[in-house]
Amino acid sequence: MGRKGKKENEAPSKEAFDPLAVEVKMPITVVLLLSSPEEDILSKSCDAIYKYVEKADENKITLLGLGVLEPLCQLICHSNTQVRHSAFMALGTMSTNGDVKEGLKKFNVIPPIIHKLIPEEDTVVHEFATLCLSSLSADFICMQKIFEYDGLLPLIELLSSPDPDVKKNSLQTIYNMVQDYPSRLAVHELGGIRPILELLDSDFVAIQHLALKTLQILTTDKDTRETFREEEGFEKLMDILSNPEFADLHVEALRTVVHCLCDSESLRLLHKDGGLTKLMEFVVKAPSPEIQSSAAKCIAMIVKCVESHLQLHEQNVEKIMVELLSVVNDSVKTAACQALAAMSSQLAKDTFREQKGFPVLLECLRSESYELREEATQAIFNLTADNWLNADTLYKVGGIDILVLKLRDPCPRLVANVTATLSNMARQEEIRCNIVAHGAIPLLVNSLSSPNTQVQINTTQCLAVLVSDVDSRAELQRTGGLYPLVMLLQSHHNEVLKNTCWAVNVCATDKPVAVEMCKYGALEMLQEINTSEIRQNRFSQLAMDNLLKSNLSVKYSLESYLTPLDIITDGFYDVGKTNMGQRVLTLEELAKQPVNTHQAIIVINTGEHVSEEKQNAESEIPSKEETKTSRRKREEEKRKDDAQKGSAEKPWKLVQDVAVRNLVNEARRSILPLKDEREQYAALARLVSDSMGGPVEKEKLHEFSWHHHLSEVKYGLQSNIVPIGMVKKGIYCHRALLFKYLADSIGLSCTLVRGEYHRAWNEVLLSEKAPQNKDQQPQCRHCIVDLMHQPGSLLNVNTPAAVKYQNRPQMQFLYR
Repeated sequence: MGRKGKKENEAPSKEAFDPLAVEVKMPITVVLLLSSPEEDILSKSCDAIYKYVEKADENKITLLGLGVLEPLCQLICHSNTQVRHSAFMALGTMSTNGDVKEGLKKFNVIPPIIHKLIPEEDTVVHEFATLCLSSLSADFICMQKIFEYDGLLPLIELLSSPDPDVKKNSLQTIYNMVQDYPSRLAVHELGGIRPILELLDSDFVAIQHLALKTLQILTTDKDTRETFREEEGFEKLMDILSNPEFADLHVEALRTVVHCLCDSESLRLLHKDGGLTKLMEFVVKAPSPEIQSSAAKCIAMIVKCVESHLQLHEQNVEKIMVELLSVVNDSVKTAACQALAAMSSQLAKDTFREQKGFPVLLECLRSESYELREEATQAIFNLTADNWLNADTLYKVGGIDILVLKLRDPCPRLVANVTATLSNMARQEEIRCNIVAHGAIPLLVNSLSSPNTQVQINTTQCLAVLVSDVDSRAELQRTGGLYPLVMLLQSHHNEVLKNTCWAVNVCATDKPVAVEMCKYGALEMLQEINTSEIRQNRFSQLAMDNLLKSNLSVKYSLESYLTPLDIITDGFYDVGKTNMGQRVLTLEELAKQPVNTHQAIIVINTGEHVSEEKQNAESEIPSKEETKTSRRKREEEKRKDDAQKGSAEKPWKLVQDVAVRNLVNEARRSILPLKDEREQYAALARLVSDSMGGPVEKEKLHEFSWHHHLSEVKYGLQSNIVPIGMVKKGIYCHRALLFKYLADSIGLSCTLVRGEYHRAWNEVLLSEKAPQNKDQQPQCRHCIVDLMHQPGSLLNVNTPAAVKYQNRPQMQFLYR
């Protein structure tokens, strides 16, 4: 028998391959291995990728180009735990690269990542899944997807994870998402305030910083602030501020306090716990400009509460703010300006002036920081509002020079603040004149065309205050300000419209200005405004009345009535009745029209006031000392100029009416000496009648050929405009106009009323004899002056004779 030996091992399987150790050096090979069916190879390949991308950011770009993202996005859902871990580690690390983030947006990777945030998954998956989400959430589209797939709730729950990296990544994702308002509300509704507050006690400074930054955004919402207080968040912030060891957290803590102080309840807590004193210490002794700036912003919020003013004043807040205006840091100065702008009490304004704060505040306007310039102008405006002493002090320290210069600034808010400040100051006449002298009006004219509503509001208000004298109104006209001002009457913003009407109302007190504004359609716009219940305002009717007072020709055409206070002067013309909303053409526009068969336009121009053009022409007349040679040279130059102009249209000039000037002189000579006013009116009526064809019997009125006469005058002048002195056959409308003009010229009082069918009349007020009883008032009666049939007769108003003269059908019916 043979010897018994050891049992042979079973033969190896024919299909199995012996284990093979392969050294992989090329990234493309590892990417290809991600398609392997073997879990061990998948896990090791993912590990290799993780180690490779950790070395350098360039490696992430290399693998991105090799198409690594698609297999990794699939492997994070693998059933094998180790493969899933390794895939998440590789994908999470790669996602920190910007190009990789863009690449991940092509894959629907967010839902599976959120699905793996469940408690059943281990910490490694949570860490790198949240890392991936924190990177992706920086993109708005990805942020919305995380919100839509309910990613906020698991992220909030992970804030209580024992792993600090999971906490930080989850908090970073939440911080990115609360930049969007819906996510901000959702964090509050899902109970996220408490776990975020708990992170303030973290041992890791980065987490504490991130928690404060997140709370800073969340507390912008009122309901969130209420929950924040209920969770004793305000107390935690004050604890941080009171602890010197947390100095690196003070800036973020103070910024969060700024938002909390929007609520009165937070202000109460601040006063209760001595927080105000702590904040003032930060302002004075802050170790860094950032802390000082944030503390000053807190003071600005506190100042908005009137109840805090006295306490702040007792702590010398005004003096401290003046000192902050002198520091080097622009951010600190900006915060100080914000605090000063909030100081609305007269006590604070007076104290600021006493601390000589205006010079240093003006220096802030020279800064290159537009934000500082904005806040400085806001502070200047608020400090001068309703405080004449501050306005005067600002004027005396050279404030006008700088403020007017800043009207050129491209920042709309700054320009709005400056114009509002100038309005505050211009209410004092000396300062107003100084503002105008510094060239403010041309700069304000530029601001009228600003698209910014607040600039329009403040500019129109400022102009309304500045153009209170003839010279400033003339400058506004000269610098082209009337057109843009009138165009703002089309605004549908109530405040812009109100201030524009105010400015137009002030400007309309000058006749040349009123005429030009009417030329731009101001009257038609104001008529439309005054018929609108929505757009009309307390200045719109005043503006229209003032425009008409300064342009009696237009007033008479539109309203057919002039009061005794409406004094007719040279340049008045009667174009006939014009309907409301229809523009009345100027004399110059009417003069350019060809001669027509319409009603003649009657004009008054005695030529007593020498025009500027004539004065200039006279100044060009050669003196006696001028030699014949120089005179001949001037004439030759004039011929050359005329030749260059060619057939250019000559400027229109109004014909001087010598005849009506003689009538004025005759009225002064023969009527003024009369003692009885009845005799004066009667004599003036006869003078008018004699100059316009004499009395006309009522039955023969149709034979009075005034139409033919005026047509002859028009065609003789080759103009539709007829001087009233050339009307030798005039009826009611012509005689009433001449009577009104002559009466105004010699100081008699009467109205001018237009009726129908060329009727017009004058109404005068006659005083009866003085009563015997001294306590009784003298009786007066209104009379219509007969200028046509029995010139000089005074017809009592509302009598049949007066009604017949006026030819008013409704009155005839009453007395029928």
